[in-house]
Amino acid sequence: MSSASATWAGKSGGRMRKIVATDGPTVARILVTAVAGWQVALWLGADQPPVYAAVVPLVALRGDPLTALTLSFQRVLGVVAGVLLGITVLNLVPPSTASLALVLTASLVLGMVLRAGGLNLQVAVSSLLVFANPSPDAYAFHRLWETAAGAVVTIVLAPLLWPPNPRRILPDLAEDCRTRLLKALAGSVAALGTEPILARENLAVVTAHCAAVRDAAARAREAERLMRFNPLRRRHRAEVRHLGLAVETADRLIPHVSALALEVAAFTGRADLAPVLADARPRLAELAVLTGEAVEHALAGSDPRPAAATARTALSAYLHADSRPAAVALRRPFQHILDDLAPEPAS
Repeated sequence: MSSASATWAGKSGGRMRKIVATDGPTVARILVTAVAGWQVALWLGADQPPVYAAVVPLVALRGDPLTALTLSFQRVLGVVAGVLLGITVLNLVPPSTASLALVLTASLVLGMVLRAGGLNLQVAVSSLLVFANPSPDAYAFHRLWETAAGAVVTIVLAPLLWPPNPRRILPDLAEDCRTRLLKALAGSVAALGTEPILARENLAVVTAHCAAVRDAAARAREAERLMRFNPLRRRHRAEVRHLGLAVETADRLIPHVSALALEVAAFTGRADLAPVLADARPRLAELAVLTGEAVEHALAGSDPRPAAATARTALSAYLHADSRPAAVALRRPFQHILDDLAPEPAS
């Protein structure tokens, strides 16, 4: 085997191992839960293959058991509403294009009302399946109770089967947030007063960083919910909460970081502001470093106040040196970041 082929095989194997490590537990959870749901439905007296009991884990299981609970409830609610709607329409009018439109309209309206995190399309799916079935009454009965059985099995097993470990996820999320915030601050200062296109490109990069931090914050909140619904991880609640606070802090700083990038994009390229921007660049570069140190302390869980005090000194010196409106706008995001990390005591 040539070196190129060996390299390609090594990379492919590495990607496959990563995929298996990421998706393998989810696949195993779905498989075990689907088989368990099927078997429970058989024990309860199913006289036909209980497919609907096995379908629930396919659509409901996610990394967060709370999500599995919500989606299972959503599916059962949608099935009940859709089946009842389909039977009602069929008892009133024969199958036709007009009755199909009626079923779809009513089911989508119900899906907006019976929502659980979004439009409940299960109502429309179930009503259409009843509508298209040659034996709607028998179909409706089996679909209702088998779906309910599958949902109960999913809710019971979801927190117990290969649950994700928030203690392994959150440190990486916090580190990623820290890196993105510092890059956003440094990048905005570096783009100030250069070329308008560079400032706009920086704004796009900072916007992407902000979106990633917001996504990390949502995942951190999901991880904390996981601790409440997973008996196997309850002893780690305090540690997970501590790690989650770092990501929450990063999420709070996002509006200020974004505001700085917006101001830089707005001011860069304006000839009338060239003197202000030339004076601002060295001061903001120092301020970005000092403020970044406060951010690092806060996200690491240590006291950010000493670093914030040093940054405030530099900010105060800049304030006394330049009171022009553009300078005020450029340093305001740093003021907000420091106020968020270490509020000054009321005088």
